[in-house]
Amino acid sequence: MTVCFLLVLGAQAQSQDRPDALASYNSGDYEAAVQICLDEIQISPRSRDSYSVLCWSLIAMDRYQEAYEYAVEAYNFAPNDPRIVEVLGEANFYLGKNLEALDLFELYTVIAETGGRIDRVYYFMGEVFVRLEEYNHADIAFSTALYHSPNVSAWWGRLGYAREMAVDYSHALEAYNRALSLNPNLLDAERGRVRVRSAIDQG
Repeated sequence: MTVCFLLVLGAQAQSQDRPDALASYNSGDYEAAVQICLDEIQISPRSRDSYSVLCWSLIAMDRYQEAYEYAVEAYNFAPNDPRIVEVLGEANFYLGKNLEALDLFELYTVIAETGGRIDRVYYFMGEVFVRLEEYNHADIAFSTALYHSPNVSAWWGRLGYAREMAVDYSHALEAYNRALSLNPNLLDAERGRVRVRSAIDQG
């Protein structure tokens, strides 16, 4: 019994001493998170947790090509892990691969309808549709993102922009007003509100 108890204590101590990649990521120490994840992958080459945090950290540091390459590696053995699908979508988005990104984001909504990053996925879908000048689709995507996370002022601003581009000025004004109610210093939303008010006055 004593030997078993000591073994358990030893295992717990090792676990406590082991660096935590997710904790480093959440604290903003992305370099540390990357190194921890790379070390973990050396030991466990198919660790989906390690690949997920690695790619999140690389994206946070704007190292999009590296994030893409590692995400592809992970996707090859874990194509149904929503974290891998989402982060590969993000990497494609930042590299300008719009249709590839959109396919992955849409896949995420199928396999993780209530996943932890569902709001972020719909936001990125909205941004892709803006790039493609499909503003009504962008409206739907941004609106869905905001359904899940209604207090993100920048997303309200982007919804206003999509509606403005779709010439839906009254609803664009509503979105810009909501953005500014959450963050009065959001310059893009203020400029958008000025443009939309002018368009309404002239109409």
